[in-house]
Amino acid sequence: MVALKALVRYFSYVFNGLLALFLLAVSGLALASGAANLHLGMLPWSGATLTYILLFGAVLGLIALVLALRGTLAWLLFLWTLAVTVLLVKGYVFSGYHFAPGEAKRAGYLILASVIGVIGAWWAMRPAAGRKDRY
Repeated sequence: MVALKALVRYFSYVFNGLLALFLLAVSGLALASGAANLHLGMLPWSGATLTYILLFGAVLGLIALVLALRGTLAWLLFLWTLAVTVLLVKGYVFSGYHFAPGEAKRAGYLILASVIGVIGAWWAMRPAAGRKDRY
């Protein structure tokens, strides 16, 4: 069980790190090109507001990840991961979002990965036997 918890915790770190870097790249590219007119149909924002929310969310996600890896404020990573999961489920499942062909499967995998990330972030908050985490 300890190995499974460690594996899920590391998956959470990798997933959240890659997601935050991707969001940072998308928002940074939109800002750098001067066309801050993003539209992601599964999110409730659009345009410049979406660009800045993605930018600040990505920065917050990276800060939360670094702090969790250091063993301090791991609850911040849990909250960020939970917010990502809630936005994905709300946007893909409980909104009027329409999927392109083949997109539903990818959305399902993304939601599943984010749920596993939430579980891993939860386990990152709770020190395993022998780990000396600082809170």
